[in-house]
Amino acid sequence: MAENSPFIVDADWLQGHLGEPGLTIIDASWYLPAQKRDARSEYDAAHIPGARFLDQDAVSDPDAALPHTLPSPRHFAQYVGAMGVSADDTIVVYDGPGFFSAPRAWWMFRVMGVFQTYILDGGFDGWKAAGRPVTAEPTKIAPSVFHADFDAGRVASLADMRRIVETATSQIADARGPGRFTGTEPEPRAGIRSGHMPGARNVPYSALSENGMLLSNDRLRKVIEDAGIDLSKPVVTSCGSGVTAAVITLALETLGHTDNRLYDGSWTEWGGLSDTPVVTGPATTGPAKTGPMKIGKE
Repeated sequence: MAENSPFIVDADWLQGHLGEPGLTIIDASWYLPAQKRDARSEYDAAHIPGARFLDQDAVSDPDAALPHTLPSPRHFAQYVGAMGVSADDTIVVYDGPGFFSAPRAWWMFRVMGVFQTYILDGGFDGWKAAGRPVTAEPTKIAPSVFHADFDAGRVASLADMRRIVETATSQIADARGPGRFTGTEPEPRAGIRSGHMPGARNVPYSALSENGMLLSNDRLRKVIEDAGIDLSKPVVTSCGSGVTAAVITLALETLGHTDNRLYDGSWTEWGGLSDTPVVTGPATTGPAKTGPMKIGKE
């Protein structure tokens, strides 16, 4: 179980507070096709009593060409308001394995101004395995008015990333697996090049938790620093489509690192363009360099 993370609640705490006014529980599960799991079907079959389902695809910007694009504050407010969520609620989000898609929902709520948002340690898989209460009964929802207070400074754009890659003014932490990062494994989406952004460091999201539990602070720090990330300097997190990048964001925030942004377009945007520089092979060892750097397209 995570030590000293202010963003995590354990199953004992959540079970002891089920049904309390002002507590909103959200199943934010989402899976890649290769995982062969249907988040909505699993929710319909069994969920934590009182939980509502957040569809990671439906809550995205409906006009964006990229997957999982952060919606406008208005669209987000309409979507979660229809779920019966208020910005005054204490929100606990979870997913199946623990730390895959739930951190993305946690990050979205925080970007929209809801800081009393937490993640269930162990996920729903751990909840079920422990024999805790589940139900297939639909959660009764009364629509609410959600007031978003959007913080655009926590989101990095393509223009931001081009500048960062050219100037190395921020470190880049990539949450994808090593094979996709180095280019030895193909991207799951057609038409996307393999590899990583020049200067990026690989911090696989799966290395930040164990058995569905967030690592202790000391272990989080070691994983991140061993990847070459300097926690005293700015960081931008990235992944395939902006979902698991939030796992690194969670780890950074847990360690007290607040000078971070999430690249929402992530590799689907960067690797899908023809004019963005791409590097294959492992990241350069040692601490990430800062200052201007010359790069070429590969």
